[in-house]
Amino acid sequence: MLGARSPRWLLLIGFMALFAVGNGLSAMAPTYEWMLVFRFLSGVPHGAYFGVAALVAASIVPLHLRTRAVSTILMGLTVATVIGVPFANLVSHAFGWRWTFAIVSVLAVITMGLVALFAPRDPAHADASPLRELGALKRSQVWLTLGVGAIGFGGMFCVYAYLASTLQAVTGVGPEILPWVFAVFGVGMFLGNILGAWAADRVGFPAAGGLLLWSAAALALYPFAAPHLWAVMLVVFLIGGGGGLGSVLQTRLMDVAGDAQTLAAALNHSAFNTANALGPLLGGLAIAAGYGWTSTGWVGMGLSLGGFAIFVIAWAVGRARVPASA
Repeated sequence: MLGARSPRWLLLIGFMALFAVGNGLSAMAPTYEWMLVFRFLSGVPHGAYFGVAALVAASIVPLHLRTRAVSTILMGLTVATVIGVPFANLVSHAFGWRWTFAIVSVLAVITMGLVALFAPRDPAHADASPLRELGALKRSQVWLTLGVGAIGFGGMFCVYAYLASTLQAVTGVGPEILPWVFAVFGVGMFLGNILGAWAADRVGFPAAGGLLLWSAAALALYPFAAPHLWAVMLVVFLIGGGGGLGSVLQTRLMDVAGDAQTLAAALNHSAFNTANALGPLLGGLAIAAGYGWTSTGWVGMGLSLGGFAIFVIAWAVGRARVPASA
């Protein structure tokens, strides 16, 4: 919001600089308390960076290809899940956890250089202002769309947060297998991101409803698949496919936010980070209550269906107000 009057390419460099500093400090954290401070600092630019990057991507393609352009930006998250998580595990085990954060900091600096070289140098909108960006918060469709992400995406995070513990306690695999299962999850996210964007560019917002039902069905299978390695890998792949919801909701916010594009785009990732807190919280409560590691599948299914209920409300309320192409 405060960067409303700044060119988007410059905002991206600034956000990534803060990310680099936060991870560099994390690598040198002297105590657990300082680590919490530095991780918070690293998280501050996260949603804003991806939100602004999505707007930049959408601005350089035809209208009917917007969601695929946004999905290309979010594809970085899926590639990070496929490659980054296993790589970080290997580095951490071989050289210590501090090297993981140091490498991320270096990658952030490289990203700053790539943005400076390749991002379009479009100027800021002449009428942009923090007050105009706050206008997004007056729109009910913005809140409903954010609700779909904050609740519906929580189902995936509910399982993901406890996946390693479930694989070891229920499936009975050793730590050497864990990176491969997480990689399978990332491949599911990668393909779901592509297919979800393809569907959204053709049918619009209803693609979000389809992805939420997909997630609910996959999460319902998780408790039954967990005792068997190959079965759980297949179901984890299907759960990852629900990750395509991100680009669909990002494009929806572009349609309903009016002039407040930057704040709405960043709020999309705030909603997903809310889901990243809510899902593990509710899953943890179920586990602590004695329902077992696999109960995260049932909790996740409930969250996905909760997101679908909000989607139905948003679709019904906004149908008469939003053009069919949205």
